[in-house]
Amino acid sequence: MSDTAQNAAVGRTPLQLVARRFWRHRLAVVSLGVLVILAALALLASVIEAALGVDGNAVNLFGRFQPPTSDHLLGTDEAGRDVLVRLLYGGRVSLAVGLAAALTAAFIGTTIGLISGYFGGRMDTLFMRLTDGFIALPLLPLLIVLAALDLEKLGIPRDIAQSESVSLYRIVVIVALVGWTTVARLVRATALSLRERPFVMAARAQGASSLRIMTAHILPNLASPIIVATTLSVGNVILLESVLSFLGLGIQPPIPSWGNLLTNAQELIWDAPALAIYPGLLIFVTVIAFNFVGDGLQDALDPRSLEHDRS
Repeated sequence: MSDTAQNAAVGRTPLQLVARRFWRHRLAVVSLGVLVILAALALLASVIEAALGVDGNAVNLFGRFQPPTSDHLLGTDEAGRDVLVRLLYGGRVSLAVGLAAALTAAFIGTTIGLISGYFGGRMDTLFMRLTDGFIALPLLPLLIVLAALDLEKLGIPRDIAQSESVSLYRIVVIVALVGWTTVARLVRATALSLRERPFVMAARAQGASSLRIMTAHILPNLASPIIVATTLSVGNVILLESVLSFLGLGIQPPIPSWGNLLTNAQELIWDAPALAIYPGLLIFVTVIAFNFVGDGLQDALDPRSLEHDRS
């Protein structure tokens, strides 16, 4: 590194160094832009619907399978509904489920991993055997069984169990309950190292409580693995939601998601292949984009890379 570049790097804050390294990862930057555009379009679905003068839920059997026109930019589906608007509303649901489930799983995994790594001993053994047990479970069959459970038999009130939005919340809870293991193991491994650092030992010598040490001294240093693992898991959650919805066990109509849009299109694949291509392509692009963003963050948040930029 030249003297000028070295002086510039030394003057940067850690956040600026992370942003600089992330910006070098061109695929990650492009992927982040794609995700921002998809999220913005999904959030503006109702605005776009009003601007086009269509109703995404209005059934028009006389206008089935229309090709793309100025009124329906991507045509209409088997019920005469606007495909573009339903894709946007489906993206809102799929992205929301992916982010909510990934964040919930990250919270559970961080809590378990932090406690396990800090206390060690029997607590560590108990939590890690629990984690190993969840990892050993066959994921897809387990998700199918949990998604097929009758909520009324579990004591959930009938009006809640049969509401339109209950399938959305159930998918978030189910995926979060089985998706925390990766974050837990990453956090535990890092916490085992951090608990022996001088700053933690100094805090312990000054009489700081275990909760204070974990939340104020160890947790901030776990941001890098948590952020990377959470970002990478969003794409996997969207895939799982799509698989369950495709099998009829995920988000239930009339709420659209990319998964159940694929389900509705599977019987029409030869008559109207575009109905399957659009949601499938959006799922593919979104999952790949989240993976590239995760790779970019992993490189940008690597402590060795940050130290190299400072040197």
